[in-house]
Amino acid sequence: MVRLHSSAGWLLAAAAMAPAVMAGCACGDPGGTIAGTSGGGGAEQGGGGGFGGNPFLPGSGGSSVGGGGGCEGLECQQVACPGGGKTTVSGTVYEPAGNLPLYNVIVYVPNRELDPITDGASCDQCNVKLSGDPIATALTDTNGRFVLEGVPAGEDIPLVVQLGKWRRQITLPRVEACVDNPTVDREVRLPRNKAEGHLPRIALATGGADVLECLLYKMGIDASEFTPEAGDGRVNLFAGRAIEGDSATSRYRDGLNDGAPFSPARQFWGSLDNLQQYDMVILSCEGSEFRADKPETALRAMFDYASAGGRVFASHWHNTWLRLGPERFPDTADWDEDSDPDDGLPVLVDTTFPKGLALRDWLVTVEASAVPGQIEINDPQHWVNSVNEEIATRWLYNDADPEFDARAGVKYFTFNTPIGAPEEEQCGRFVYTDIHVAASDVAGAPFPSGCEDRDGQIHGLTAQEKALLFMLFDLSACITPDDEPPPVPVPR
Repeated sequence: MVRLHSSAGWLLAAAAMAPAVMAGCACGDPGGTIAGTSGGGGAEQGGGGGFGGNPFLPGSGGSSVGGGGGCEGLECQQVACPGGGKTTVSGTVYEPAGNLPLYNVIVYVPNRELDPITDGASCDQCNVKLSGDPIATALTDTNGRFVLEGVPAGEDIPLVVQLGKWRRQITLPRVEACVDNPTVDREVRLPRNKAEGHLPRIALATGGADVLECLLYKMGIDASEFTPEAGDGRVNLFAGRAIEGDSATSRYRDGLNDGAPFSPARQFWGSLDNLQQYDMVILSCEGSEFRADKPETALRAMFDYASAGGRVFASHWHNTWLRLGPERFPDTADWDEDSDPDDGLPVLVDTTFPKGLALRDWLVTVEASAVPGQIEINDPQHWVNSVNEEIATRWLYNDADPEFDARAGVKYFTFNTPIGAPEEEQCGRFVYTDIHVAASDVAGAPFPSGCEDRDGQIHGLTAQEKALLFMLFDLSACITPDDEPPPVPVPR
């Protein structure tokens, strides 16, 4: 197996390769065949192919069969294998905690240094060129698996895993030519903190009826990354409301940020300037509408944020942003408040579109679904009868079920923004859920105490929390129409 190590030194040196590795590049050669072979089962090392020093420095240009031109950096270490063989790297990508495999993660080998990622609402579409001028690319499947082909052979080969603005760069100590190089299980994952890579900047408003801040903590983001907005953490928590008798988490635990209180959510979301500083805004259900906290100026700010490329996740009573929002937000669904269904409600996965099929299979992979295409939900709500299919996509839904006192309804739906814009111009995304997910977590306890048991152990993820995790990472991903499968990035 390929064991990973820190990427701190890989820009400084790419150690000498074994003589069996062929130098040159496939530049100008559609077949990828590289000139220059030698005995001993491989090729001799070509001049200046990037084997010493910075791997991204231009090589002297080993010639390629069928075309002229030189090579640069790591592409000079790509190998033409005999008999149609390939140099591959394979493995599974996990969420930051290293427990659950992830779907739709881009995996690639860059040929240049990576560009920094900009914080805030932005247009991140899947047809945009990846940073680092990649020379080998792959996309994880519903098992989190990937196979990279055409990987450069040699030592200290950089490997990038990226999902939207989640990005981590690691180093493969050695890649052997013309064979598969499996990575060590659970070592390829998204970053837990800034030292490991780039995390999106997330604003999360707490609430008395759901504890979504715990999901971020349980999926592996380090506690040190949860800070007040004046701090440098990637997740900033804001205090939402709760109905009488309940409470919403409103401060950090003693020992974390000195037990600082959260700023009020109503002050945060009332300003477009505040919202635009974040890549994603997550809104935990407060248990009621609290309309006074969401004036017209705030409704407009949230609409403009999403339309400008922001990503929003709204739980249950935060449907206010849509039902009463500007322009076409109310048109996304048929809204109709009704009594809540009973616990254990069977909820179905809509498999009429590619990502719906992926969710179905992924839920089986992570043992959240014993029956493919179905999960059981506790604490379901009912606000949505159906979605407007011209605007939104239904992900999870339930049929009418007298046993659970349930009308037919939609439990998850998404849409891209700006609504009505051509698909190639849509940059933002909105997820709405009629499911409370915090079954074992405690609202109101100083963060992260409500996410842990008495022994300080983090609560495990339930089936419905795993479904939410899938939706949050999909919310993070580059924008593509829901009726199309995620595109596999093409190497340059």
